[in-house]
Order: sequence, then structure tokens, then C-alpha cells
Amino acid sequence: QVQLVESGGGLVQAEGSLRLSCAASGSIFRGNTMAWYRQAPGKQRELVATLDSAGRPNYADSVKGRFTISRDNGKNMVYLQMDSLKSEDTAVYYCALVRPGLVYWGRGTQVTVSS
Repeated sequence: QVQLVESGGGLVQAEGSLRLSCAASGSIFRGNTMAWYRQAPGKQRELVATLDSAGRPNYADSVKGRFTISRDNGKNMVYLQMDSLKSEDTAVYYCALVRPGLVYWGRGTQVTVSS
């Protein structure tokens, strides 16, 4: 059983920064891709960033150069550093552990960026 718990969301002004954290339980963290998704009101959930087990990141075009995904395999943690935040980054952010044919989700953490 995999459990993912996000933290670090909140209210921030535009151009500010937030760091999201995701704590993963279970023994399969190390060898799998971790990801952050987000869902804004009235919109579909979208991929923000991924980080595979080899440490290779990928980012949505909308966050490239502003967000950084990282992981600490020793602590079963994944992070999303968000800088230069914009109002359009407002969403619920979800941590995900991605396996072939299966995705585990956290419950999400709200990020609100005020302009």
C-alpha cells in the first residue's frame, strides 16, 4: 500500500515562492517516477513535473524555468520548489507515484496566488 501526503501549500503573492513536499510511505518509492499534477477550478488535472528514478526531470512548458522538482530517496520525499508564482498557478497540487499502468495519488494541497 502506497500513501502520499502533500504539504506546503498556502496563500502567496504573485512573484513569491512556495515549496511543496510529498511524503511517501511504502517500499516502492525508490525505483519509480514521481510527479506533481495540479487542477484549477473548472479545469482538468494537468501534469506539472516528473522526476524519474534516475533523477531526470521534465516540466510542463508553463512552469519551465520557475519550478524545480527534486526527490530524496533516503527520506521517501519529493519536492516542488515554485518560484515566480503567477495567479494562473492557483490550483490544488497533487503528488503522484507513477508505475506502469498504475498511478498512486495524494489528496492534494491548495496553492493560491494572489495578484
